[in-house]
Amino acid sequence: MKPEETVDYNVKVCWHAISRMYNTEAAQFDITTSIGFVLLNINPQEGTPATKIAPLLGLEARSLTRILKSMEEKGLICKKADSQDKRSVRIMLTDKGLEKREISRQTVRHFNKKVQEKIPAKELTTFFKVISRINRMIDNKEIYDSANQKSLREEAKIER
Repeated sequence: MKPEETVDYNVKVCWHAISRMYNTEAAQFDITTSIGFVLLNINPQEGTPATKIAPLLGLEARSLTRILKSMEEKGLICKKADSQDKRSVRIMLTDKGLEKREISRQTVRHFNKKVQEKIPAKELTTFFKVISRINRMIDNKEIYDSANQKSLREEAKIER
């Protein structure tokens, strides 16, 4: 099977193209794609608990920590103790963060609008259904489970 015939290859290549496009746009405003997505996932009025952001973006906590540090240094966010739970930290957007969030929102909306202009709604509906099913399969461990891993290891030994 050629790489371009696999699902993962096509998803990865497409995401990298989107990411490069977003990074080119974001660079004009002194942010990155990662920062833009974090900004979009922070509640502009109430802030968002720091622990809730990483799962929303599918990031590891370590990666998010680096991004948040960079965002704080750029003056896009500030950290505030949660009023209900003093152990919890809420990430709040600064005025500059709100401005960059709006730029990020408009960039994402523009991309989606252009895609919707070129790809029929029926095809996009099918795309969303397929992507959702793949995500559910991964979440439910329908693709790799411990029994499957054992047979994969055995197959790899045979092929050597």
